[in-house]
Amino acid sequence: MNDGSIPSDQHAPAIRTGKAFTRGRFLAIIGLGIAGIGAVIAAIALPSALEAFQVKELPKVVGPGPGKSVRQLAVATVDDSAQIIVKGQDAKKRNSAILASGVPIEIVAGFSLTNSGKAIGATALKCLTQAVYYEAGFEPVEGRRAVAQVVLNRMRHPAYPNSVCGVVYQGSQRRTGCQFSFTCDGALLRKPAVAAWREAKVVASAALAGHVEKNVGTSTHYHADYVLPKWAFNLGKIDKVGRHIFYRFNGKWGRASAFTSGYSRREYIPALNFANLRARTVAGEDYLAIGNTPGLTVAPHVTDRHAANDVGGRLDVTRQWRLAIPDPSQATTSYRKSVEQTSAKVVSPGKVALVEPTGAATAQ
Repeated sequence: MNDGSIPSDQHAPAIRTGKAFTRGRFLAIIGLGIAGIGAVIAAIALPSALEAFQVKELPKVVGPGPGKSVRQLAVATVDDSAQIIVKGQDAKKRNSAILASGVPIEIVAGFSLTNSGKAIGATALKCLTQAVYYEAGFEPVEGRRAVAQVVLNRMRHPAYPNSVCGVVYQGSQRRTGCQFSFTCDGALLRKPAVAAWREAKVVASAALAGHVEKNVGTSTHYHADYVLPKWAFNLGKIDKVGRHIFYRFNGKWGRASAFTSGYSRREYIPALNFANLRARTVAGEDYLAIGNTPGLTVAPHVTDRHAANDVGGRLDVTRQWRLAIPDPSQATTSYRKSVEQTSAKVVSPGKVALVEPTGAATAQ
């Protein structure tokens, strides 16, 4: 039975004696020595060979993954009503009272998607455009860029998925608890406004080409100023941009050096449960029912009704728009001519039927 220490050879003598044994042992020792030297040389050479083949393609890892508290904060969301302490004007006041962390803002390096393939790039662009549009589509451009920056920050943080769509649609399979509320609150059922969508796409394209919104630094969280979630007190407040307040992780996980996750180069939009989306919309839960939709002065309500292809909405008085109905007594000449032309109908040569206010026609 061979125990692995001596080569098995059924033709060899059972016992070796004299000089033959001594010579064999000597040669074996020399062989082991040469093998040992070869192993040392291989151990020295192997890392450099692997570095050329693999290491440059792998993301750098700094220490262990995020701890329990970081992981818990990573999944915190304003879509969970249990997380909301207060909303409305009271929330705005209390949010203003929370002081900024005072920690110097660090900048995460720009991210470029230029070499990831046409299909991957198109899908990533769609997901990021959706995030910018539905989260901050009517915010100042800095606010839209800030949202895009948070998505890319998360993509490179170990606590989150390492793709653009993975970050945007995280938690979307749930009825509530999605990371970006538009993926589960019914907003996706509404057709985007063309101009705002085009602008959101420009912002998303710039972000995927390396633009960095420095105002929000290493932010991984934000919420609207009209809600106050519990987790706001467990993060470092950075700044308010537009209607959103931005936060970073405290400690080392909020430092720029923590953003080490490599891009997966795999993008896809998960299948959504449209029945749940419609149910939330019908129940009046869209936009969380916790505050004002950006640009509106009143909260959405279940009694609101929109056509499937409606790209409009309520009157946005914050933009100084006012409903104006022409006063007939002040009508312009062109207006009066238009009225005269549309109120006269030729019945036959020489006869004109005038349309009376009641709708009855009399021949003259």
